[in-house]
Amino acid sequence: MTLEVIILAAGKGSRMKSAVPKVLHPLAGQPLVHHVVRTAKSLEPRAIHVVVGHGGDAVRASLADQHLSFHEQTEQLGTGHAVMQALPHCRDDSIVVVLFGDVPLISSETIHKLSTLAAESPAMLSATVDDPTGYGRVIRDEENEFVSVVEDKDASGQQLQICEVNTGVLAAPAAQLTMLLAKVENNNAQQEYYLPDVFSLARAAGYPVDICPLQDTGEMLGVNDRIQLEEVERKFQRRQAEALMRQGVAIADRCRIDIRGELVCGQNVSIDVNAVFEGRVVLSDGVTVGANCVIKDAEIAAGSTIHPFCHIDAARIGAQCQVGPYARLRQGTHLGSASKVGNFVETKNTTLGEGSKANHLTYLGDTQIGEGANIGAGTITCNYDGVNKHPTQLGDRVFVGSNSTLVAPVTIDDDGFVGAGSVITGDVASGELALGRSRQRNIGGWQRPTKK
Repeated sequence: MTLEVIILAAGKGSRMKSAVPKVLHPLAGQPLVHHVVRTAKSLEPRAIHVVVGHGGDAVRASLADQHLSFHEQTEQLGTGHAVMQALPHCRDDSIVVVLFGDVPLISSETIHKLSTLAAESPAMLSATVDDPTGYGRVIRDEENEFVSVVEDKDASGQQLQICEVNTGVLAAPAAQLTMLLAKVENNNAQQEYYLPDVFSLARAAGYPVDICPLQDTGEMLGVNDRIQLEEVERKFQRRQAEALMRQGVAIADRCRIDIRGELVCGQNVSIDVNAVFEGRVVLSDGVTVGANCVIKDAEIAAGSTIHPFCHIDAARIGAQCQVGPYARLRQGTHLGSASKVGNFVETKNTTLGEGSKANHLTYLGDTQIGEGANIGAGTITCNYDGVNKHPTQLGDRVFVGSNSTLVAPVTIDDDGFVGAGSVITGDVASGELALGRSRQRNIGGWQRPTKK
């Protein structure tokens, strides 16, 4: 069986109240349509065709690197009309699957099952729901065989009571679908060419119509407004959380975790509430992530603890490290094993060697720190002169006293020592003590001001 996929992505999405095309609104950090394309690609089809309309240029640009075929629907005349824009570009010997760019939760397993049923005639994906409002009803005869699909706006009072609905997703032999679509008319309340009409036409032509009931109705959830987008987001996030939990990850609350990319976890990983993961994040064995952390494009080695309220972006954290609470590790940060970055410490393009510490209230930018160093509270590296960035080099076992300012470019060699409250503008040799502060004066007889 040779498969081709048509993804309908031409809708405007007026109810989103946004200038952004509906299918480009984000789900788990990626546009809705990207999720559909990824699922379609997992089936290894001969081709994937995307039908665009409103915001077509933006949709094309978003998918430019995906090796897809794009087809323009200049007028919005219904789903049947949309499929007609792509179907002539499908080979007659293909099985065509029609998906929707705003229905991102459908699984590859479901699509495979549906397409298998469509080897010789059309097959539809149905679902039984508690509230069928807005969906086309699936009409069956006394033998439980398919008769037709009646759209919500065209349904009679009795038909509106039916809870089996058409999801809109279908599969059919390409040549047969082409023949059936040519017969679809627009004599309905919306004056549109409804894609589901091909099923009634197939039955009238003597073709059997197979119905593939959907087991998980969450897969059919579509996005038409912000409320539905949030509903799909929560469904998607819960699905990801449960998959991790089955792998052994300890997640405090599956409803309070957001994975907006790829999260790879080793054994005995623990994640507290309200953690957000973006891009690709790797948590090795025994890593603990505290509450309310945001971690993006990071690798955290075995046994490290990320305390609550930390922000980590494009950083590498070695084994057995301690980070936070309230730490911010920015791009280019690399923590050696058993190092520590404490509360209200910010780092950027900085390396801490094995066992080094910056425990409190510190900014380290463009800084290379050796092993076993201690950076006192309130220390900052002045790496920016208003035009260029400059490096600070600290050797092994360097001690920097609290409230010190290191004006880059500056180097402090192994075992160098900086007294608290110093402003260091010159290099410090190995073993030297540097003091860069003014002499204290105590003035006797000083009178404290009084309130007037």
